[in-house]
Amino acid sequence: MLEHAAQRLRDTPVIDFGAVPGYGPIFNAGLIVVDGVFHLFARGVRDGYVSNEEAGPRFLDYVSDVLVFTSEDGLDYSFQQVLATDSIDGLYSIEDPRVQRISANGTEHVLMTYTYLSEPGSGKPWRVGVHRLVYADGRFAISPTWGRIVGPEGVPDKDCVLFNLRDGRLALIHRIHPNMQLAVFDSLEHLYEANGDYWDAHLRELERHTLIRPALGGLGVGAGAPPIAADGGLLLFYHERDADSRYTINVALLDDETGALRSVLDRPILRPELPWERNGDVDDVVFVQGAIGRPDGTIYLTYGAADRCVGVATIDAAPLIDALRSAC
Repeated sequence: MLEHAAQRLRDTPVIDFGAVPGYGPIFNAGLIVVDGVFHLFARGVRDGYVSNEEAGPRFLDYVSDVLVFTSEDGLDYSFQQVLATDSIDGLYSIEDPRVQRISANGTEHVLMTYTYLSEPGSGKPWRVGVHRLVYADGRFAISPTWGRIVGPEGVPDKDCVLFNLRDGRLALIHRIHPNMQLAVFDSLEHLYEANGDYWDAHLRELERHTLIRPALGGLGVGAGAPPIAADGGLLLFYHERDADSRYTINVALLDDETGALRSVLDRPILRPELPWERNGDVDDVVFVQGAIGRPDGTIYLTYGAADRCVGVATIDAAPLIDALRSAC
């Protein structure tokens, strides 16, 4: 057993393949809790996709929407709604949503970040999308006026999470393969309005903005869940693709004033072990996207498994933070 290991709350998925009519794989789920209710935002792949027997992508006709599920206890989830589809302008497929609370101008906003894919054959790379969510009567909806594609144009970019620094500035972690990078903005408006000049300067100094690199022999890393405040620091749960192409869940401690990296645990907190984590459309994947601190001192995690379903786990916060501080 890993020294600092997350504990699965179930040995079976909380949301399984085919749980919603018209969809097959349902996985890679972001999370927010409102008034004690868990709202889980999962990537659902529409029925009809097929394996690609030729060069190119792994699957053809592979189109994802965002599906919302709710739960009172974080174990038994019920399907609520299809939140987002290709009705967003120019969007072909919407993937891997994260949901985060952001403070801007004294007001709290709930923002969904996601990977924005254009039509296959367009020649356009995947990008980072950001939309504001509005909440009423127990349901979230996408604000029709608060949406942007952010990041450098013409560069494949994904795995975005947003969070406030101590002084209120907005930090964005994103992934230009194979590393994670950090970009900082004065405000939400600054993020939305950042133009080519900002991102050209960011790319010119990409090494300086690099936050986390894969471990020796690793193939890539990417942000998972929005960071959690932890006694003057920020816990960032992220995924790493190791030398054997397995996706694991890892954790780092960030500085809450600058967003800079303070330490990384040298081992994952969760590896693919159960059959539904090891076998699927992409084998050997646990892919974290949701993290919520709980009153009992544990952190509740949601993760995609083998690109087919959703699992949940918890980890004790205090010993995890102690281990990260010892590694500083």
